[in-house]
Amino acid sequence: MGFISEYFAGLKRLVDEVNEQEVVRLVERLEQVWRDGAHVLLMGNGGSAATASHIVNDFQKCIHLDSGKPLKALCLSDCTPLLMAWANDTEYANVFAPQVECWAGPGDLVIGISGSGNSANVIRGVETANARGAHTFGLAGYRGGKLVHVAKECIVVRSENMQQIEDVHMILLHTAFSALRHRIRTA
Repeated sequence: MGFISEYFAGLKRLVDEVNEQEVVRLVERLEQVWRDGAHVLLMGNGGSAATASHIVNDFQKCIHLDSGKPLKALCLSDCTPLLMAWANDTEYANVFAPQVECWAGPGDLVIGISGSGNSANVIRGVETANARGAHTFGLAGYRGGKLVHVAKECIVVRSENMQQIEDVHMILLHTAFSALRHRIRTA
């Protein structure tokens, strides 16, 4: 088996190991937020920031086009000047928590994405969301890191390969989006 075949085989194994009920719970949370007109806030670093930014496109635009009602989704990694201001004036570990404090409250959903599960800024953001009464959901890799203990719910991709972890996180979010879209269309 060559490298590419092995990579695909590893990815298939990780997808097969996902607990479908955990994804169903994420879809249920997203649907409730959409029905209530609440907010979905997403955050992550590096590849996880790109994943958060990408899925906001699907959550916000596609759900709005399909239903006439937007899913109020926001990626906290997207405003570079704001991130840099918080990082410069406080510390990088504090770039998400003040944004969560600004936007999140009871009924909102805050999704923290961290391949390692140990990104300090994501952990602080999730802790702030918990303190504000929002529901928190984590996507982590390896063994879950701190995120599995801080988020109210967390899906852990049990792998040591960061790229495959990030691949599966995107698959999970695309699956949740697609399932939400299906629920809305068939309701």
